[in-house]
Amino acid sequence: MTAYHRPATLQEALAIRAARDVAVLAGGTDIFPARTARAAWGDPTHRDVLDLTAIHGLDRIEATTQGWRIGCLVTWTALMQAALPPVFDGLRAASREIGGMQVQNRGTLVGNLVTASPAGDGIPNLLALDASVELASPRGVRVLPLADFVTGYRATALAADELVTALLVPRLDGGRGAFRKLGARHYLVISIAMAAGVVATDAAGRITTARIALGACSAVAQRLPGLEAALSGVALRDAAGVPQPAHLENLAPIDDIRASAAYRRDAALVLLRDLLEAL
Repeated sequence: MTAYHRPATLQEALAIRAARDVAVLAGGTDIFPARTARAAWGDPTHRDVLDLTAIHGLDRIEATTQGWRIGCLVTWTALMQAALPPVFDGLRAASREIGGMQVQNRGTLVGNLVTASPAGDGIPNLLALDASVELASPRGVRVLPLADFVTGYRATALAADELVTALLVPRLDGGRGAFRKLGARHYLVISIAMAAGVVATDAAGRITTARIALGACSAVAQRLPGLEAALSGVALRDAAGVPQPAHLENLAPIDDIRASAAYRRDAALVLLRDLLEAL
């Protein structure tokens, strides 16, 4: 029989996590379909469930002196409704395209991250926000840059006794964000390619900070340091003309049922230009 644990404190949850092989449940929008799929293919085994939803305080978005702390139970709907500055506009745009309203009401940003799908809409935006991941275990707390947390296709640096407790986003004065996604239709679709960006400008409108990321074009979403460097000092009104095919050389798109690798590469360049036009 599958055991179901719903602790009331983080300390209790960490003790269970360390002692047992459990599936961690926050929103459930990934875990339940995965269980159903395994059953459909004749696998009757399921890990015990560790439900975090009774732990007080993990569903908060809090401003700090360094930036913002987004708890691991914060849902996409909560993000949409929160009073956040324009630097979050890309992540908020992604939140409106994460499934339907029922998924947005239950699904969490951290769940989307831990699933580590190349097509996870939140991950490029978190890269553009320069987010870090807070991990807790009975051994203590550590913080990893998001780029170091996602290590491969559906793979992360999460240890067997750890839980992701929060996302940490640093301040960027005057920053603004945007997001562009291509799918077979506008809503309820897995991305073919997506682009996320955050920029800040000086008083003359020249770019002083640029963080640009692409998703669904490699095994993991990734930033484009060459493009970011090329955008430095460029007037924001001219930024859409900067992206070139050479800026996409490190991508490794695949051919699959949704699109060919060549189409993804071409689409990514168009999305980047649209993204910078929107910023």
